[in-house]
Amino acid sequence: MSDVLPAGFIAMPCAGGAPRAVLVGLSGGLDSVALLRLLAMQAPIRKAGLRAIHVHHGLQAAAGDWAAHCREACDALGVALDVVRVDVARDAGMGLEAAARDARRNAFAAALRDNEALALAHHRDDQAETFLLRALRASGPDGLAAMRPWQRFAAGWLWRPLLDVPRAQLLAYAREHQLRWIEDPSNDDIAHDRNFLRHRILPLLRERWATADAALARSAGLAADAAMLLADGDDDALAAARTLDPQVLSVAALEALPAARRARVLRRWIEALALPPLPARGIARIEGDLMAAATGTDASFEWHGAVVRRWRDLLHAGPRRQPLPRSWRVHWDGHRPLPLPTGGQLQLEGADAFDAALQVHARQGGERIDLPGRTHSHALKHVLQDLGVPPWQRAQLPLLSDAAGTVMAAGDLVVSAQMDAWLRGHGARLAWQSSPHDGARITGDAGPPPPCLP
Repeated sequence: MSDVLPAGFIAMPCAGGAPRAVLVGLSGGLDSVALLRLLAMQAPIRKAGLRAIHVHHGLQAAAGDWAAHCREACDALGVALDVVRVDVARDAGMGLEAAARDARRNAFAAALRDNEALALAHHRDDQAETFLLRALRASGPDGLAAMRPWQRFAAGWLWRPLLDVPRAQLLAYAREHQLRWIEDPSNDDIAHDRNFLRHRILPLLRERWATADAALARSAGLAADAAMLLADGDDDALAAARTLDPQVLSVAALEALPAARRARVLRRWIEALALPPLPARGIARIEGDLMAAATGTDASFEWHGAVVRRWRDLLHAGPRRQPLPRSWRVHWDGHRPLPLPTGGQLQLEGADAFDAALQVHARQGGERIDLPGRTHSHALKHVLQDLGVPPWQRAQLPLLSDAAGTVMAAGDLVVSAQMDAWLRGHGARLAWQSSPHDGARITGDAGPPPPCLP
């Protein structure tokens, strides 16, 4: 029996001229079981480090058996396996399949080590299906490019070495080596679009065009080439529209772009911020409701936990965050970072603690603050407005007050004359983090590093 890599196997991204360590996404199905054995038989991969991960969704009655099967397959090859249980957000508004895919992606991202390659078993038939699905959704070049052989992901790379290998070749390999795999019954449910294409449409296409899968996959590759060329111009236009804050774009700079380029720049911006992809109506809503809005309004567009807002002559994008509860108030001495109820934290850096505990609380309205170098107090609202702090960020801003109720600071954006003197005297600073860092997602960086496999 041969263990030669199949024709079309795509070489992996390098790490300093040597193979990277590899983490295999193992579902237990034919494709991933075949990929696991192919990689386990390669000495350079073994030497660099090979391990596997199985994501236990708990969505099928036999999910526990699938995890046990993956354990047996890995034990037989001497490959370490992590079984990660995830909770699928059934009420996230994105459908069960998409929610499971999102949970799986987050589990992969959390498990991937620095510069490691996550190997997934998507093959040429999968690529053809993806291209058709994207075409039926009226996707442009980026969508029609379908899946990429490799791209940046989390702390390392996502690698699809079988993307040019037909499934029939994997099936022959699995039978040759007497591999055992799981058949997921949900793959036969033609209520799902991909399964409908797989079981009804593609067989008909192959009757007429025997090389339909290869042709569709090749079209995806050509779309990927076109998308990469367009991306260069997108990056230049995005850089020109950005402010010092990557989450903020100039409306005027966007309006100066052709409509087609502007739409690509907006999508590129959202992707770079690791936010959920804009839905089909997203560009039209941003252009019609936000960019066309008067500068004094606070227009917004929300989707899947993300939001784009217009304020003054700027667009702001980020995860949707709740304001601090108006009733929230705690005492804080600065000795340890203070977790905020909205998920961020407040920290005193460079000093052990304040001389006396301060009260940390939400804005109530009407607060005033004594600024350094000023002879009278100022309305905090006007100070924040002058600094260009948008209204929704002001609602998330923790205030620090002394025992008498005098405002000492607003997050790390504004400090009073008294607080400024104390911080300077102690070589310290306040650091406000409004929210925890979001989980890593696949990025559009698909530039090919040199191959490593022999």
